[in-house]
Amino acid sequence: MLIKTDSGENWTLYNGDSCVVLKQVPEESIDMIIHSPPFSSLYIYSDSENDMGNCTSDEEFFEHYRFCIEELFRVCVAGRVCVVHCKDLPRYANVYGTTGLIDFPGACIQEFEQAGWVFHSRVTIWKCPVTERERTNNNGLLHKTVKRDTSQVRQGMADYLLVFRKPSSEGLMSDKPVIRKSGFDRYIGQAGSSNNQHPSPFCRKTSSADPSIDIWRRYAEPVWWDINQTNVLNFKMATTDQDEKHICPLQLDLIERAVDIWSNPGDVVLSPFAGIGSEGVGSLRAGRKFVGIELKESYFNAAVGFLRSEEKEQNVPALF
Repeated sequence: MLIKTDSGENWTLYNGDSCVVLKQVPEESIDMIIHSPPFSSLYIYSDSENDMGNCTSDEEFFEHYRFCIEELFRVCVAGRVCVVHCKDLPRYANVYGTTGLIDFPGACIQEFEQAGWVFHSRVTIWKCPVTERERTNNNGLLHKTVKRDTSQVRQGMADYLLVFRKPSSEGLMSDKPVIRKSGFDRYIGQAGSSNNQHPSPFCRKTSSADPSIDIWRRYAEPVWWDINQTNVLNFKMATTDQDEKHICPLQLDLIERAVDIWSNPGDVVLSPFAGIGSEGVGSLRAGRKFVGIELKESYFNAAVGFLRSEEKEQNVPALF
């Protein structure tokens, strides 16, 4: 299988099947992994038989994804993490006979643990239910359903970051620790680090003489309320007539925050489903190197453009 590549000073991108390309990545050469896997058959990205989204069932999807999970474990540095962005999947009446939700995050946790990863933590990403209602017109989110049959009402669907850690020979310490002697020196998120701007009404608003402590209190919350949902790359540049459904790009501040927490400056970050390059752009902005794999050629081409543009912008000298 011919694998097309492109690269810059701090990034390399492969146009190919992640299960094939990952076999060529050296063992324990990747410092951090972050990706949003295909959500089973919810989104169809291409007509390729190698596309994990082209599956007839969740079982078939995970049979394919399992190869990727095992290879990710092999290439990751011991003690470092793999961050998976995912969400519950809708259960459609025309497919399952009834409406509801499928616990896709739970299935991912099970697969990763079976491959040797340790389930390290979970972050809930707040999403606006009104936006979901406007986009999907889902019966459970309509106010008219409240008046007709409240038993059908449901909550909006959050996103999740599932964090898995590869066991280390050093026990709790990583074989290659993420060392931050001065703590966090900047807050990544739309609300800023000031306590009086804290979006969570339930977290105690205390301040410290050390700004890093205040930043960490925000990052340590189990729900991240302040991710800018519109801070994404323009997915329309990569769509073609063959797309049945469009992609869901990750928010850049979400990527940059995760990379800033779980890796060192200069580390190598990998995404096996690079899409149009969101994880790459977020990694470069955080001062990391990036390796990405993308099957769909139009997404690959768009990602190359975004990565080149980001690297060029970073290399422009400041005027003052």
